[in-house]
Amino acid sequence: MVGGGQLARMTHQAAIALGRGLRIVAERPDDPAAQVSPDVVLGKADDLEALRRAVRGAVALTFDHEQVPQEVLRALEAEDVAVHPPSAALRFAQDKLAMRERLAELGAPAPCFWRVVDPVECPWPDGGLVLKTASGGYDGRGVWFPQTKDEAQEIVAQLLEAGQDVLAEEKVAAKRELSALVARSPLGQVAAWPVVETVQESGICVTVIAPAQDLPGELAAQAQELAIQLATDLGVVGVLAVELFETADGRILVNELAMRPHNSGHWTMDGSTTSQFEQHLRAVLDYPLGDPSPIAEVTVMANIIGGVAASGMSMDERVHHLMARFPRVKVHLYGKAPRPGRKIGHVNLVGASSDLQEIRAEAERAARWLSSGEGLSE
Repeated sequence: MVGGGQLARMTHQAAIALGRGLRIVAERPDDPAAQVSPDVVLGKADDLEALRRAVRGAVALTFDHEQVPQEVLRALEAEDVAVHPPSAALRFAQDKLAMRERLAELGAPAPCFWRVVDPVECPWPDGGLVLKTASGGYDGRGVWFPQTKDEAQEIVAQLLEAGQDVLAEEKVAAKRELSALVARSPLGQVAAWPVVETVQESGICVTVIAPAQDLPGELAAQAQELAIQLATDLGVVGVLAVELFETADGRILVNELAMRPHNSGHWTMDGSTTSQFEQHLRAVLDYPLGDPSPIAEVTVMANIIGGVAASGMSMDERVHHLMARFPRVKVHLYGKAPRPGRKIGHVNLVGASSDLQEIRAEAERAARWLSSGEGLSE
């Protein structure tokens, strides 16, 4: 697995249960996955020789992130390495402009978009505009919400000057954000988890509610079918997350794609028969896919976002107090040093849908406590 972050760390945990070894390509020996895997190749994602060392004797190559250059992937594929997802599919998770153009060809519902090559030609639709860099953005990075056309033109000029490809999209009046998570094997078997709601703050997902509540059955089915169709049409192998907008007038629009385990699927570790990490491995190894059914009526995942600890307690002390107060909460820490805006772990809590308000409050309080040492006794 290329990348030593938390996704590789949790995929390694799933590999252990399957009796498989997961070799990690990590930049540093203290990366989250490198801390726990005995089989680590140190190197960057654009280092072809490091990846060649990593795939020696391996069954397949997969990813913790999408930032692997296309020329590197194609070189490995030319050497008969089983790259999953293949470079031809991964391109549409690496390049937002390519994704938008391909989705338009496939007729997938999506916001209006424009490739901007001149600040003067930057559009300004009635509802406003969102500007994005075509590649490299995540967790709110690489995204701008200009308030005026002049501000939009200034941002475009700066990005073009920096050599960035610029994508402009109409600003969607979204009711909420959803995510449809599916997995696909090389032989075309697919499995879909329930559609979930993702709650965002400053471009960062803070809470996931699975399944999304009060989502009309027809719309939920449409979202799942769309994700399955995109996985098939794009030739994805592994997990595909289709991030969606639900509009006030009852439509769904594709926001972005991720071709790897995804933050919106962390709830599956404790709330699904088969977690997204096990499923990703099953798909990459061409095993029959597992049952994605939920094991509870509702699961709430809350991200632990790095911040300044107010209590002065160590993380171990905070976990100790949390377990005493909320013994049902499942804690997943990533081995990351905290800093503002950085995801350093998450918690999951399952229960009955009638108790959703209480479950969500408990999960979010637990995450806040582990982040800052505040809020446990509220």
